[in-house]
Amino acid sequence: MISRNHEKLLIERLGDSPVVALLGSRQVGKTTLAQELQHDKPTHYLDLELPSDAARLADPELYLGRLSGQLVILDEIQRLPELFPVLRSLVDQRRRKGERSAQFLLLGSASPDLLQQSSETLAGRISYMELPPLYLTELDSAPQTLERHWFRGGYPDAYLAKNDRSAMRGSEDFITSYVERYLPQQGVTANPAQLRRFCSMLAHQQGSTVNLSKTGNSLGIDGKTVLHYLDLLEGLYLVRSLPAWSRNAGKRLVKSPKIFWRDTGLLHSLSGLENIEQLLGHPICGHSWEGYCIAQILAILPTAVNASYYRTQAGAEVDLVLEFPNGNIHAIEIKRTLSPKLTQSFRESMKTLNATKGTYLMPAGESFPLSENVTAMSLSDLLMEIEKS
Repeated sequence: MISRNHEKLLIERLGDSPVVALLGSRQVGKTTLAQELQHDKPTHYLDLELPSDAARLADPELYLGRLSGQLVILDEIQRLPELFPVLRSLVDQRRRKGERSAQFLLLGSASPDLLQQSSETLAGRISYMELPPLYLTELDSAPQTLERHWFRGGYPDAYLAKNDRSAMRGSEDFITSYVERYLPQQGVTANPAQLRRFCSMLAHQQGSTVNLSKTGNSLGIDGKTVLHYLDLLEGLYLVRSLPAWSRNAGKRLVKSPKIFWRDTGLLHSLSGLENIEQLLGHPICGHSWEGYCIAQILAILPTAVNASYYRTQAGAEVDLVLEFPNGNIHAIEIKRTLSPKLTQSFRESMKTLNATKGTYLMPAGESFPLSENVTAMSLSDLLMEIEKS
């Protein structure tokens, strides 16, 4: 059992809101976290994918009404979105009786329809929280941990597999279950082979902007359908769309978002890789490392921090731009080298961004200054710095 840092935050949310939705992709550990939660209320767990549990909710008001004073965990809530009006009524009834703390913990793989229905029906009563795959600061500090986590990804079954080959088989099975079962449940009408090819094409475009019409032509679909598939994968927490930084900067800027597979284990499985040695010699290595670092940083950042990337038409680029509520801007360049060199392009980009701080991110090693406001730093050190701030 790997302790999740989100447990403390989840307990805080349960103390503040009558309904908490813990969202994330399948097999990320939502159910384990919910069932192991150390909470001051008795809990009652229902898995809505089980016909026996779903049958208990034939009259949801009657069944859930008798569980007052308990924390009811409803797993796979996307299976029964018609429960939301009932939850609203029960929450309002109990509020009038003075019950303010958590009453329902909803677990689910998000979709645009689910978020819209729950936010409209439970407005003012629900708090949303995302559970990402295991991230680096939750793992031990052994020297091999970073490479293992980077290659296998953060899904618990893959990370804890007995070897890399087993981890990639697990990731392959995960992808197959999505393209053959779960995506069709979300209304995707494409055949599994086409969906699999689409996922593989996204893997080969890791860290790049996606040309919708070109990708659609390769798949025999139109650009609007490609965009729909992208939005769906993002809503299911499988891919991330990193927006482009855009201001009136007097420069011609790239405005399209960059697309990343959130979990590098899935990325490597889609790329046909079997071990870390193959990854290190593969063309995708640099983009994989960039996506991995971005995922680890964003997993622990406060939600109020805006993240983007910066790129001009002339080719000047900053891999990650973090804009904090106090106005400070942190420019981060991600490199797989232990001896980065500060470039004039990065200096000029920092000036355009009005960045107060710059970091060249390395895989490992001691931090050292590159200039007055730019530091070369390992990923682990940067994550520790963020967590302490």
